[in-house]
Amino acid sequence: MPRRRQPTARQERLGTELRKLREAAGLKAREAATLVGSDSAQMSQMESGIGGVSEQRLRRLAAHYSCTDTELIESLVVMAADRTRGWWEKYRGLLPTPFLDIAELEHHAVQRRDVESLYVPGLLQTEDYARAVFSYRVPELPESETELRVRHRMERKLVVEGPAPIPYEAVIHEAALRIRVGDRAASQAQLKRVLELSEADHITVRVIPFDLDGFAGAWSTMMYAAGTVPELDTVVRDAPHGVAFIDSKAQLSAFRTLFRKVKAASLEPDRSRDFIHRLTKEL
Repeated sequence: MPRRRQPTARQERLGTELRKLREAAGLKAREAATLVGSDSAQMSQMESGIGGVSEQRLRRLAAHYSCTDTELIESLVVMAADRTRGWWEKYRGLLPTPFLDIAELEHHAVQRRDVESLYVPGLLQTEDYARAVFSYRVPELPESETELRVRHRMERKLVVEGPAPIPYEAVIHEAALRIRVGDRAASQAQLKRVLELSEADHITVRVIPFDLDGFAGAWSTMMYAAGTVPELDTVVRDAPHGVAFIDSKAQLSAFRTLFRKVKAASLEPDRSRDFIHRLTKEL
């Protein structure tokens, strides 16, 4: 297969999972390459996402690695065979690569969870709210790029508002609901939109109020995308120089635990809707 100039995060993840399987088998890259009639350079390209891997070779590698997790293997085969060119591809070269990687990640996710302390989650944002967020960026963006980012964010909402929505759960701190990212009218419209979406069967919104005792998890902002098997889950978090995609087994386990703790501290969905409804009237 031809080499890729810039693999996507999904392609890199496939390579990472192949490397994890090899290392679990106690094999060096050159040893694994020999088993499938390849070489170290080609193996390195496959494990970095620069080079693709065929279904046949992937299954042979899994067999040599003594991997008996059939669900994981089948999920990796699907990733290897994927040639999807989704709606996000029209933004390639126009927006930073992580924007596209997040959209692709969501497209293939089977469930999404968010924890937010300062902003309404992106999948619940109105156009005016998103525009206010992107307009506050320093250094300022040209208006044309701001509008590109807003349009991209609105299209991302297909995963929860499109014809085949996935289950979505958001835990939002009261601070994020009270902060007027835009003006009063835009803030009210945003809260009303959260209320509307929370009525959908596949969407659950929970609120953490200011007056909750013993809540020290305000730092626990996360975007959690569930893969077809737990090993392929991904957490996305803001990092000092961009976006971090987290996929190690230990870290994923920690974030699952963290989400459960934050969820347990939040109001039940019905009480959360009542809370947001009252807050909308207060603004």
